[in-house]
Amino acid sequence: MPDDVFQQVVDAARAQGVTEVEAILATETAALTRFANNAIHQNVAERAAHLSVRPLIDGRTARASTNRLDAESIRGVVSEAIAITRLTEPDPELLPLYAGQASACAHYFEETAAATPRHRAESVAEAIQVVESPGQTAAGIYSTGESEFTLFNSRGVRVTHRETMARFSITAMASDSSGWAKASACDHRAISPRALAESAARKAEQSSAPRELPPGRYTVILEPAAVLDLVGQMFMDFSATAVRDGRSFLNDRIGEKLFGDNVTIHDDVQHPDQSGAPFDGEGVPRRRLALVDRGEIREIAYSRQAAAHAGVEPTGHGFPLPNEMGEAPTNIVIQGGAASLEEMVATADRAILVTRLWYIREVDPYEKIFTGMTRDGTFLVENGRIAAGVRNFRFNQSLIEMLSNVEMLSPAVRASGEETFDMVVPAMRARGFHFTEVTRF
Repeated sequence: MPDDVFQQVVDAARAQGVTEVEAILATETAALTRFANNAIHQNVAERAAHLSVRPLIDGRTARASTNRLDAESIRGVVSEAIAITRLTEPDPELLPLYAGQASACAHYFEETAAATPRHRAESVAEAIQVVESPGQTAAGIYSTGESEFTLFNSRGVRVTHRETMARFSITAMASDSSGWAKASACDHRAISPRALAESAARKAEQSSAPRELPPGRYTVILEPAAVLDLVGQMFMDFSATAVRDGRSFLNDRIGEKLFGDNVTIHDDVQHPDQSGAPFDGEGVPRRRLALVDRGEIREIAYSRQAAAHAGVEPTGHGFPLPNEMGEAPTNIVIQGGAASLEEMVATADRAILVTRLWYIREVDPYEKIFTGMTRDGTFLVENGRIAAGVRNFRFNQSLIEMLSNVEMLSPAVRASGEETFDMVVPAMRARGFHFTEVTRF
């Protein structure tokens, strides 16, 4: 179908005298099993297709989209895109369409694409049984699906990425506590719903009758999901466009040692635990970026336009044009260490162990200070062991300060959270984390 659709786009554009045109066709098949109160209450599946068209006319460009792929709708979306483009102001920095090709990634698994409602239901039933056994209540989702993203332009680019994805999330709720676990993978066989349920149930049980501790600065042990949710907030700033616009905390800091020696971060779409297309929104191949090397800010992402302005090569991290954001790394890999989470606990005199964070909001964009709350499993660690569950905290914390105070790192794993895209991250133990108040939740 893509070749036929794209030929229709080209023909419709040429009929109106336009020869430079780009089109993106995205298709998705997604299935979801949702459960609450220890029972499955929803099973849904959908197929969707989305076509967007971007012409270039005399230094102008714009985009129009449709979810209908019949001939009339394709001609209509091309006409709409051309009409909008002719009404826009010329962009003196707009480049011609990209000409080149990108490689593929192995992110597609037939077994995940073929996962059935029965498979999801049986896995969910087993997870519910684990949580129900100690008298807790389970809620969550199990989703599986496949997607295909193809980008075509009239200069000969035609790149396609196919991917499967499975996600399982479970919350175990007791009378005065809760526990949570989540995982995602391109291959659903890498996810164990039972093991995730056991972890969530254990956290709910261990955090029962939570103590209330005073706010203050504590050594904190952040599990990978909590690291993802918080540290993941800063990567839109690793953008040449953001730096040029003066809206990045990296302004005047590239080349500076900003974090601790044990903090090294890459962007790497080819990492075996990563996912996503190996090309950007114009078809440019993504290359591996050394964002942070032993605490020093090294590289940032460049779209084609940002690279042309700076006189460098693009890195393949641009978003589909037109956009205001420019580019950003989205395949984050934070280098881990050798310590296990158990070792972080066992060697801590006093610390707060955090399962995950939520309601994260930025307070100071240049110092990268964020506020938010802990959730679904927060514990006091004393003398090398978990002593009790504690009431959830609100925090007010600079990422620059936190990443300068990291004491221990676990091996990095693929982590899935609520606040940002999935990443490959370790658990972290850091000193001096600022908890400002006890929450009501």
